[in-house]
Amino acid sequence: MKRLSIGLVAHDAKKKLLVDWIGDYLPYFRQHDLYATGTTGKHILDAYPDLSLTRLKSGPLGGDQQLGSMICTEKLDLLIFFTDALTPMPHDVDVKALIRLSTLYNIPNACNTATASLLMQAIILNHDNNNQGFLSQKAP
Repeated sequence: MKRLSIGLVAHDAKKKLLVDWIGDYLPYFRQHDLYATGTTGKHILDAYPDLSLTRLKSGPLGGDQQLGSMICTEKLDLLIFFTDALTPMPHDVDVKALIRLSTLYNIPNACNTATASLLMQAIILNHDNNNQGFLSQKAP
């Protein structure tokens, strides 16, 4: 199985939801390299200290841009970004830029548990079939 580089981000109101959701797929996350913005990464590591997770800067302090740079340099395979659609974010332009880059570079991204679960199920299915499937399709 190819080790994937997975970006993990969650707005404050969604951090617990992301941590709990990761727990549903913990054996699979242990097989991949994880990158998370600062506070999100702290929450994840507090719950699962054995994960291979690199903490970046906090989102508003540049962590979103660090993930964006990883997308542009083809160092990120998947982005999970649980957004809070009901709370205004002062760094909303950074969030939109990150989603835009994942779209532009054909990086699968999920902003809620339903989509994130579908992506994880596809990864698991691809692993079981011993191929990379949709993750091998880079942007033109």
